[in-house]
Amino acid sequence: MSHPAGTLAHVPSMNDLVRQHTALGDSDLEWLHLLVSEWQLLSDLSFADLVLWVPTRDGTRYVSVAQMRPNTGPTSYQDDMVGHLVPRGRRPMLDAALDEGRIVREGDPEWREEVPVRVESIPVRREGRVLGVIARNTNLLTVRTPSRLELTYLQSASDLAQMIAAGSFPFPNQQVDMDASPRVGDGLIRLDAEGIVQYASPNALSAYHRLGLAADLVGHHLGKTTAELAPSRGPVDEALAKVASGWAPREFEIESADGVIQLRAIPLKPKGTRVGSLVLLRDVTELRRRERELITKDATIREIHHRVKNNLQTVAALLRLQARRIESDRGREALEEAVRRVGSIAIVHETLSQNLDERVEFDEIADRVLAMVAEISPGKVVGRRTGRFGILDAEVATPLSMVLTEILQNALEHGFREGDRGTVEVSAVRGGSTKEARLLVTVQDDGIGLPEGFDPHRSGNLGLQIVRTLVEGELGGTFDMVRAPERGTQVVLDIPVVPHK
Repeated sequence: MSHPAGTLAHVPSMNDLVRQHTALGDSDLEWLHLLVSEWQLLSDLSFADLVLWVPTRDGTRYVSVAQMRPNTGPTSYQDDMVGHLVPRGRRPMLDAALDEGRIVREGDPEWREEVPVRVESIPVRREGRVLGVIARNTNLLTVRTPSRLELTYLQSASDLAQMIAAGSFPFPNQQVDMDASPRVGDGLIRLDAEGIVQYASPNALSAYHRLGLAADLVGHHLGKTTAELAPSRGPVDEALAKVASGWAPREFEIESADGVIQLRAIPLKPKGTRVGSLVLLRDVTELRRRERELITKDATIREIHHRVKNNLQTVAALLRLQARRIESDRGREALEEAVRRVGSIAIVHETLSQNLDERVEFDEIADRVLAMVAEISPGKVVGRRTGRFGILDAEVATPLSMVLTEILQNALEHGFREGDRGTVEVSAVRGGSTKEARLLVTVQDDGIGLPEGFDPHRSGNLGLQIVRTLVEGELGGTFDMVRAPERGTQVVLDIPVVPHK
C-alpha cells in the first residue's frame, strides 16, 4: 500500500512519534501530554485548528504529533495531520517561532482547497526551552463582524497563547478531565484582575439565574456574588469567594435549592502578571439529579437483597426448628435438604447486597456452598475447588448456586457409605468468545460410583430434577452425570455465562 510523500505509513500515538523522531525526554513528553489535554480550550476560543509540530532529532524536519479541531467553528484541515513530516524551511513561520521563541503572525492567508486560512505559530515552552510549535489555523471563509462573545473568546485565546509561549500554561499538577470539565460552549465568564465580571456568555448567565441570581453579572464581583448564592455561610463562603474570583486554577461546584453549577477558574497571566481570569461553567443540575437517583436506586436494590437474605435465613431457621421436632428420619432429612437449598439462595443475595451492580464474584459463593453442604459429613469427606468461576450475573449466579448445592448434596449423601473417607472436587473453566462465553463446571468424587443402569436424565430423585430444570431450562446449558474415569462419579455442566432468555 502506497502512502503520500512526506507522511508516515500509519498513524502512531504521540508517544511513538516523539520517541521515534525527536530528542525530547520523558518529562518533556509529559508536558506535551498535559498541553494536549488542555488545548481544546485554546482551539475553541480561537475558532481554529491546532497542530503540534516538534523538531526531529537531527533538526532537519518537523513531525506533527497531535491535532485538534474546534467545536466553535469550521475546520481548516479535512485530513488527519498526525504523523506528517515536513522539512525545515518549507514553513518559515514554524522556523521563526522555534528559533526566536515568539508568536509569529506575519504573512498573508494561505489558500487550501479554495478556503482562505490564517496561519499563526505559537512556541511551546517548558522551563526555558522551546519543545515545539503549535500551528493555529483559522478558516476565514465564514469570518464576519465579531460579536462581543467572539471578541472575548479571541482575547482570551491570545492570553492563553502568550502563556503557552512563556511556559506558564498548562498548569503543572492540574491534569484536567476534559470529558467531565466545563467547555467553552457550556458557559464562559471573563473577569478582570480584581474579579469583576467583564463579560458573561448567555449560557453562563442562564446558569447563574438557575442558582437564583435576579440581576446581570457584568460589573459585579463574581466571587462575592457566587458566595451569596451558595446556601452555606461562614468560612466556607470566604474560600468560595476567593476561588470564584479566579485567583488560582481550580474546579468546584455550587449547589443551591434550584440548581447545581460546575465551575472551572483559569487565571490569565500573558506577561507573568494576572490580568484577569476565565471561568468556564456548566449547569449540571440534571446530571447530578440523575446521579443521585442512581445512587438511591443502587442503595434500594442492595437493601432489598439484604432483606431477602434475612427473610431466607429466617425461613431456614424455621425449617431447622421444624426438623428437630419431626420424629421421622425421612421427614427430617427432607427439611434439612430444604434448609440447604434456601441457604444457597441466601448466600447469593448476601453477596448482591454488598455490590453496586447485579454481578457477583462466584468463587466465594462456590466455596461457601461447598462448606455448607460438607457439614452433613464432617470429618469424612473433604471438599475443594479448583479453577475460577469468575464474575457472573445474578440471573446466572442464583440458579447455579442451587444447582451446585444439589449436586454436592447428592455426591455426599449417595456417593459415600457411612464412615467412608474421600474427596469431592469442584472445578470451573471459562472459555469461548466474549459474546459466547461459556462456563464448564465439573464436580467429581471418588466414592462408590453410580449403580448399574442409572440414568440421571430419567431419575426421579428430587435433587436431580431440580438440577435438570435449572440447567437446561433456566440457564440454557447441558447436564450429564457419568462414572468417573478411575473411581466415583463425575457431573459435568456446560452453561453460557450470559443469562439464558
